[in-house]
Amino acid sequence: MGRLEGKVILISGGAKGQGATESIMFAGEGAKIIIGDILDEEGIKIESQIRELGGDATFVHLDVTREADWENAVQTAISSYGMLNVLVNNAGILIRKSIEDTTIEDWDRIMSVNAKGVFLGTKAAIPALRDAGGGSIINISSTAGLVSSSSGSASYTATKGAVRLFTKSTAIQYAKDGIRCNSVHPGPIETDMIHQSIIDPDAMSVRMEKLPMGRLGKPEEVANGVLYLASDESSFVTGSELVIDGGSTAQ
Repeated sequence: MGRLEGKVILISGGAKGQGATESIMFAGEGAKIIIGDILDEEGIKIESQIRELGGDATFVHLDVTREADWENAVQTAISSYGMLNVLVNNAGILIRKSIEDTTIEDWDRIMSVNAKGVFLGTKAAIPALRDAGGGSIINISSTAGLVSSSSGSASYTATKGAVRLFTKSTAIQYAKDGIRCNSVHPGPIETDMIHQSIIDPDAMSVRMEKLPMGRLGKPEEVANGVLYLASDESSFVTGSELVIDGGSTAQ
């Protein structure tokens, strides 16, 4: 029996990268997966891959900045599988610019996806989680939500800090309903996002030299932590931060 047997899980940004890894891994642990993403073609491929492996998944178009899309995604979980037990707010973007170079449009876009998206997803999911007798919300923040760095983006850091404290507020407000909420704080992970954001390869090399474990993390290493928080193994864990960063914030 899988660690997530019988659970229905909605994962935003589930079509590629870390979200796709979570979708495939969690389906293998017995969960029924709602894959939410704006990348329709990629999302349908992940759905097909999960089904070919014997799992159960449904793709739904989800723009996390749109309340109607979130309502549709939650309703898809209920109409397809009868309930919703877990929400993983995974979708996010990175705009790596200095404060002076960040435009108002940049700021509004990253806030809308990274912070507003988590709020809208949480708001949409809570009634369904309550109806299911409780559940788990996992918000993917970042080490940037804990500390900043000279190579970081102030706008990205601001959004991930917002996610961290929004998580704690959610945990406190909804503990009485049996709804847990925790944040995950990955360090540099081997995904398209980090490679697309690298402007100066030398700066990345310096960053790797400073990282105690000396390498990028793997999506599976983050997904394993998210799996723990989605499962009943973490039934007494809420309002907490799970840091998966190769030791970068320990120094």
